[in-house]
Amino acid sequence: MAKLTPEFIKRVKVTSKYRRFSDGDGLSIVVRPNGSKAWQVRIGKADKGIGSYPEVGITEARSKAQAKRKAASQGREIVAEATPKAPTFAQVAEMYLTANAPTWRHPKTETDMRARLQVHAYPAFGQRPVDTIRRAEVMDVLETVWTSRPGLARKLKQGLHRVFVYALARDWIAVTPVDAAVAQALPKTPATRAHFRSLPYQEIGSALETVEESTAGQSVKLCFRWLILTASRSGEARNARWEHIDLKGRMWTIPGDMMKSGREHRVPISIQAADVLKEAAALGDSGLVFPGFNGPLSDMTLTKLLRSNGLAGQATIHGFRTSFKTWCMETTATPWAIGEAALAHNIGNSTEQAYARSDLFELRRALMQQWADFTNEQEG
Repeated sequence: MAKLTPEFIKRVKVTSKYRRFSDGDGLSIVVRPNGSKAWQVRIGKADKGIGSYPEVGITEARSKAQAKRKAASQGREIVAEATPKAPTFAQVAEMYLTANAPTWRHPKTETDMRARLQVHAYPAFGQRPVDTIRRAEVMDVLETVWTSRPGLARKLKQGLHRVFVYALARDWIAVTPVDAAVAQALPKTPATRAHFRSLPYQEIGSALETVEESTAGQSVKLCFRWLILTASRSGEARNARWEHIDLKGRMWTIPGDMMKSGREHRVPISIQAADVLKEAAALGDSGLVFPGFNGPLSDMTLTKLLRSNGLAGQATIHGFRTSFKTWCMETTATPWAIGEAALAHNIGNSTEQAYARSDLFELRRALMQQWADFTNEQEG
């Protein structure tokens, strides 16, 4: 006996969960979190799609469901009405990666996600149609690394979720197998946060001196010194361009698309940092302040610099920002907000940010000069 009405289907509320409402005789409508609604009919142990609402109304859905049930009882298949064959999980993953590539700030994001899927997910179900993969199979993949490598496991789970959501948006699947049930079934793991190794600020001068005396290329040495003097991130320093440098105003303006926050950031240039630029001017006219052999220096180039000079065990490139912040806190009377602004960190919650719109540039100029003087004294 039919249970649903056109009014109910039209007004049913959309929630964050998938909801299924039965009309009887195996016919039901699935309401997805994105607001779309689709008809399905249960044939044996499988749900067969018979169209989306409102393109297919309730009367037509009942007619199609009856036709499918009749065909199944007679041992026939209605091939013409069958849902188009879904692509494999690997194909969907590549579609997702390609579609999102323009939005990622770092090419490693795509490379790392693909590598995790290739190693852990593809062997299990990479060549299977995406609509045939079930929760238990996702659980099997995640459980192999969930407790032994929790950091990787969380990123893998996030990647799987995104691929299945992409398939969901394309109507290749009705529900994602990476759902709340999987999240609750996985063992609880302690939330751990690995901090970047950082050199004590008292040893910054010695590190600069060690690198200066090394056999590294001049562009690499200057980039390393610039990164420390400006307390910038690796990618920001390596991709610095002359067009973003105001030598007269002693200011480096980093465009928003190069920043982790997505917002433009102005960096005061100290006297010592200006000296770095004077030396860098002789490196070529590629537009890059610190050019590599074929474009910007790679992140691995700076990491290798630390390794080859015996510094990698004590510090990472990103860790020098921690050295700067610790120096701010322990040796200066700098207000917390100024130190955070120097690191391009968000200050306060969204409401506070809406009112505190100053980037404290002139106050940061004094701080960065003080930092440069300190490193200069340490280096001797």
